[in-house]
Amino acid sequence: MFSKKCRLLTCSILTLVITGIVMIGSSSRIWAQAKFQDPMYFMSRQAVFAIIGCFVMYAASRIDLRNVRPHARKLFFLCTALLVIVLIPGVGVARNGSRSWFGIGSFLVQPSEFFKIAIILYVADFLAKRYRVKTFKRDLLFPGFLTAIGFGLILLQPDFGSGIVMVCSIVVMVLAADSPLRYFVRVGMLGAGGLIALILSAPYRLARITSFIDPWQDPLGSGFQIIQSLFAISPGGILGVGFDNSMQKHFYLPEPQTDFIFAIFAEEFGFLGCCILITVFLFVIYEGCRIAKEAADPFLCYTAIGLTSLFAIQVMINLGVVVGLFPVTGITLPFISYGGSSLMVMMGSMGLLMGIANVDKN
Repeated sequence: MFSKKCRLLTCSILTLVITGIVMIGSSSRIWAQAKFQDPMYFMSRQAVFAIIGCFVMYAASRIDLRNVRPHARKLFFLCTALLVIVLIPGVGVARNGSRSWFGIGSFLVQPSEFFKIAIILYVADFLAKRYRVKTFKRDLLFPGFLTAIGFGLILLQPDFGSGIVMVCSIVVMVLAADSPLRYFVRVGMLGAGGLIALILSAPYRLARITSFIDPWQDPLGSGFQIIQSLFAISPGGILGVGFDNSMQKHFYLPEPQTDFIFAIFAEEFGFLGCCILITVFLFVIYEGCRIAKEAADPFLCYTAIGLTSLFAIQVMINLGVVVGLFPVTGITLPFISYGGSSLMVMMGSMGLLMGIANVDKN
């Protein structure tokens, strides 16, 4: 069993996972019936991945990351190699314009999810050896180089959203290493220039920016998802229209079980339900910060910060996209959106957090 110290965290995660399975069943049943003649197609698969994820989370909670630390570099290069291999036509599986998966049939694995964990461990090891960032060239160039490699490979898939989440997580880790803000001004200016160039180089990214500014410029194209998302949220009111009573899931909001599932949740459970769900998310983030603060080993501390920020940034960006605060990125809502590899990796990362708490306890 999980330690007493992590029982509240475990209960919160399982609450999110169960909520996700139920909401996937509700939001996807119309689409699943039309595409696969099985209204529970997506829900049943998510339930299978959730059961596997529980075993993964438990196994990860029993790992002493201090024993994994010597192998952090090997894990990083292994996951980097997987990012390269997935780009090979005939090996990687392409879906919705992205070549991001390995697998057979409908059971696919996304290497970029595992790369996020690997780079967090490698950068945590690097920062722990220096304890804090002192010089730009000696202490920041190396993690910046690693991040650039990963971001570039993920961008080639292309999966811009996952790349942004990974970069932001590493930035939070480096900030936690007491890095002077003037260093981030330099890197930030360079990154902003590169980001603008990336957006301008891809028409679909530019379309997402313009649709974010004014979705009604192209209401049947790039602005369609965000408009339908807002149409789903608005009738929810305080208490919502009731479970399974969403109208937007009836072929209005495309693939509502994925990154816009929160819109269906808001429609069915209203403002009060959204507040409760967000409170559970905030509690998980709080527990992650507490575990990082109480970790005596710098490596464990930085790892906990990276894992917590990985979760928090995904939640923040997804919710921001759904309510129109950020451009559409394709980032899923952790534990709630449909996606097997994303669910298992996120549950595994939470298990690693619990493992850090157990090390501190012992």
